[in-house]
Formats: sequence, structure tokens, C-alpha cells
Amino acid sequence: MAEKVTFEAALSQLESIVRELEGGDASLDDSIKLFEKGIKLSSVCAGYLKNARQKVEQLVKDSSGEIGAQPFDSGDE
Repeated sequence: MAEKVTFEAALSQLESIVRELEGGDASLDDSIKLFEKGIKLSSVCAGYLKNARQKVEQLVKDSSGEIGAQPFDSGDE
């Protein structure tokens, strides 16, 4: 059974793969394997972020003090 990786570990591995691929020293076969692993790690990270976003939305209180789902505003705008 596969051990569950943390968000931080998955992100670190993904960053390492990106650096290795950008270096251009890997063979084509190794590059494809790294790319495949990177896609899986990207999916793991996206799952963690989706879960975290859902938790934040669930925990936000509305103006009446009731806990209710509200859209998450990242403030990037």
C-alpha cells in the first residue's frame, strides 16, 4: 500500500523534478518518467489545495454569525 505524502513533501518533490527537467541532462526516457511523476504529484497538490479551500469556505461565518459557505477571495485581484 502506498504511503500518503504530505502537501509539503509532494511540492518539494515536484519542484525537484521541475529543476531536473529544466536542467536538460536527463535522457528522453528518464524525462518522460519524471514528467509522469510530476503530473501525479501535481494532482496530489491540487487535491490538498482543493480540500483546504473547501475547509476555509465551510468555516467562514456570515454577517449574522452563522457559519456558512462563502467564496474564498485570494486577494490576488
